[in-house]
Amino acid sequence: MATTIEQAPYFLERKEKNLLVVKDPPKFDLESYIANYEGRTRLKRLEHIGMYSSYLAVDALRMAIAEAKHGADENIYISLTELLHSISPKDTMATPDVEWAEKTFKANKLRQEQLESELKAYKNNLIKESIRMGNEDLGHFYYNIGDLGNAFKSYFRMREHCTSAKHLTDMTMRLTFVAIAQRNWLGAQSHATKVDAQVAKNEERGKLEPVINACMGLSHMCCNSFRDAARDFLNVSPTFITADAVAGIKFQKEVLTGNDIAVYGGLCALASMDRTELQERVLSDTDFRQFLELEPHIRRAISAFCSSKYSTCLQILEEYRADYLLDIYLGPAVTDIYHRIRTKSIVQYFKPFSCVSLDEMSKKFQITGEGYAIEDELTSMITAGILDARIDLVERLLISPATNARHVVHSDALKMAQSYDHTLRLRLTRLNMQNAGMEVRSPKADMEKNIDRGEGFGGTLRRLGQGLGGFS
Repeated sequence: MATTIEQAPYFLERKEKNLLVVKDPPKFDLESYIANYEGRTRLKRLEHIGMYSSYLAVDALRMAIAEAKHGADENIYISLTELLHSISPKDTMATPDVEWAEKTFKANKLRQEQLESELKAYKNNLIKESIRMGNEDLGHFYYNIGDLGNAFKSYFRMREHCTSAKHLTDMTMRLTFVAIAQRNWLGAQSHATKVDAQVAKNEERGKLEPVINACMGLSHMCCNSFRDAARDFLNVSPTFITADAVAGIKFQKEVLTGNDIAVYGGLCALASMDRTELQERVLSDTDFRQFLELEPHIRRAISAFCSSKYSTCLQILEEYRADYLLDIYLGPAVTDIYHRIRTKSIVQYFKPFSCVSLDEMSKKFQITGEGYAIEDELTSMITAGILDARIDLVERLLISPATNARHVVHSDALKMAQSYDHTLRLRLTRLNMQNAGMEVRSPKADMEKNIDRGEGFGGTLRRLGQGLGGFS
């Protein structure tokens, strides 16, 4: 069945355009995986799997179509049926229910007119709370029908009618939520930062901080800022998993789960941190360890990297590549993250050696791509300045450039002598100034500050001497 689907016009067209097609079956069970999500993200994740996986395309799209018919977004329902038709034309669910789509469209139009009429009446009455709630209801409606642009505008219009700190925080969290759905990552970061500032002295900080860190980490990861993403994910408290809804949104169900925190945080840390940081900030972190327990293979991969078992680490990650490529947020960044981890592994592996055979490197770091030799990868790393080495193609060796230990010691000694000479000259200059009766005054502001502290001119002169040469 999978082979037949792989030959469908949709996937053949993607291959011709050199677009991603995931042929390998993932390790997760589709029903168990998607049961962790709710709302629009559940639908979009199923659509993403249907678009990229030739193995799960039909099952994912059938589940997505059934899910869409329980909602109010007729546009995504039509697009899903068209996608399924291009993959499996004979499938019974590939034919859209036009009657349902038209009925839903009319119901949405009627509901929109009703909400807009109510909001207009609220504005005429000039009651702030009613206007705020009217915009909020309109935002909820637009989000449910998939009109994210108007949903964002409706939530944003609530700002001037918020009468309490909680209203303002809820509105900003809603804007963050919609920005993530729009893939507007800079906007999501901006609004998440505003929430963080708004609750700086609020008792709800403990409730909101895990959600803010998770959203910031997701935004940074999708912008390829992997170190910032790792920092934010590592700061997410385990309470995120069981946290109550924020602004009516269950972020751990409607955006990303605790399993996603473990995978995203672990991979971003592997791609951006050295072994010492990974050991101290990831494996030894009692809070993040609770997330790693949800995804044991991530913990094993990080442990293998910290133990210098680089081939084991890469092998573990390669086994889950198909799973990660089918993740709606992680998928676009997988290639870059894996490349960074692989590059770091090669550099760390080669460090203790003066030379290593290319055959040994090929065994340790097996290449998954067809027709791609280890020499090509090493050449690109040397050219980019990532790896300090040279390749001997005759003897098939990777050689570390020889270092002159005597030259290094002499250079360090010369730098130290120059530093001492500079310090001594500064001290002699200060002594000569004192003998000549010269006076160096501090700026007026500093003088007044020193006088207020009771230091006087003597204290100022002592500090000046210390700054010139450490003499006191």
